[in-house]
Amino acid sequence: MLVDVVQAHVLQHCELDDVTLSAVERPAVLADHADLTRVLTNVPQREVDVREPSPAYLRPPVRRDYFAREAQNRSLGQAGEVFALAFERWRLQQLGAGQLAERVRHVSVDEGDGLGYDIQSFEPDGEERFIEVKATAFGQRTPFFVSANEARFARDHGAHFRLYRLFDFRSAPRLFELAGPIENHCLLDAVSYRASFG
Repeated sequence: MLVDVVQAHVLQHCELDDVTLSAVERPAVLADHADLTRVLTNVPQREVDVREPSPAYLRPPVRRDYFAREAQNRSLGQAGEVFALAFERWRLQQLGAGQLAERVRHVSVDEGDGLGYDIQSFEPDGEERFIEVKATAFGQRTPFFVSANEARFARDHGAHFRLYRLFDFRSAPRLFELAGPIENHCLLDAVSYRASFG
């Protein structure tokens, strides 16, 4: 019932919809002065829910999916990747692996998107680290979208995969990292399927 009441209120007061839409679609500006020593934070705990989730087709229609709109904000995604790239190079410098920091690559720019990760980095011992970056201007527990390819890559490269979740990006960027398969940390709901005839 709460969803219905909120949705009716949003429909009656279009300025609320306009403000929210503006917030999720606003271009992101990379903060040059971020204190990288204060960026890393703890991973939020996954809530245990023993109830079977209700199927998506039983939910009432939603006029706007603000999380989906924010996920499509290419400016925010790109700025998040650039920030994570700087953080990753700084991390390696702090660990005494400056030569490896110079070799960190922004593969989603260099080779194109769709590899299942955005940044190719290293552990201090030289082992590879594959980083997928998900950024939001909102809080730590804001849901995010993961492609089937990203989820599969995380499973296939679990020991070397990290998901960097950036949050509060426009005010004071913070991040936590999820190591290994994404479903080990998050509940994954299928939101779309590719339909084919064979």
